[in-house]
Amino acid sequence: MKQEEIKVSDSRKKSHIELALTSQNDGIDNRFYYEPMLAAHPKPEDTIPVKMGNQQLNFPIWISSMTGGTARAGAINKLLAKAAKKFRLGMGLGSCRIILEDDTYFEDFNLRPVLGDEIPFFANLGIAQVEQLLENHKTQLVKKLLKRLDANGLVIHVNPLQEWLQPEGDRFKTAPIESIKKLLNEIDAPVIVKEVGQGYGPESMTELLKLPLLAVDFAANGGTNFSKIELQRNPNADKSFEALVSIGHPAEEMMKFLNHAVAELGDERKCKMAIISGGIKNFLDGFYFMSKCKLPSVYAHASAFLKYAQISQEALDNYIHSQINGLLLSRSYLRLKNN
Repeated sequence: MKQEEIKVSDSRKKSHIELALTSQNDGIDNRFYYEPMLAAHPKPEDTIPVKMGNQQLNFPIWISSMTGGTARAGAINKLLAKAAKKFRLGMGLGSCRIILEDDTYFEDFNLRPVLGDEIPFFANLGIAQVEQLLENHKTQLVKKLLKRLDANGLVIHVNPLQEWLQPEGDRFKTAPIESIKKLLNEIDAPVIVKEVGQGYGPESMTELLKLPLLAVDFAANGGTNFSKIELQRNPNADKSFEALVSIGHPAEEMMKFLNHAVAELGDERKCKMAIISGGIKNFLDGFYFMSKCKLPSVYAHASAFLKYAQISQEALDNYIHSQINGLLLSRSYLRLKNN
């Protein structure tokens, strides 16, 4: 052993001794078997490829972005897009309502020049806008939106509680599932449907899986909750509605709904994949739920990506790199219990 290597080894062993008494585990993650004997370490070039429509991601991670319309939001969107391109991840925009008929803030959303041609990139509209476009026979605006953005498809966010709690919120005249069915008949593009932080119950999940969607996005209760945000931002909000914030379903429960529905529906199931989001704190949560899922799946973050994007591109890239390495290690050494 060279002298320099001896110094490094001595320093490491000294640290081990000093830290040994303060490094005992407080608990065990009982979701996994740890199998250290069966694989080598991941290589730097390893990927975990997953198909998303006609395109392929290098890793099963979906970047759920924020909206535009402010200088800060536009800059953050571009940081996220650069990271999506670097690691070849999928990306969805926040609500594009503001550019549906006006190009004032278009550049906040115009990320295809940053992403390049190979990254899955999805526009986003709320179900209220979809309902209004259908009612006014203006669904051509959706097609134009996708073309202007060079987007691969559309995310539809479904948010009845959020809209109810917004002072300026819309009121639905039609059940969201019916509006989604009508839109699917009018546009020829992949569609993802997501909630906004409270998830879906079993009947809603089953009905969504019957539709020819690219994906159903959980947006489970446990992550960012937009109903809670509306109550917090409105000083005149009716406080009796605070009880609604706790309504919804965590990802664990929604996974049971999805797997049960997949088994029950058989060939009647048309939805192709799942985006698992809402309370997914790290790569272990992502790996766990993807391992349980009976459909091809990716996991998504919004707030975590936003947190690091507000620091710097380097901080964001380092965070994503840690998620990727964590997934690769999990694939090598972890096996799901009671799958």
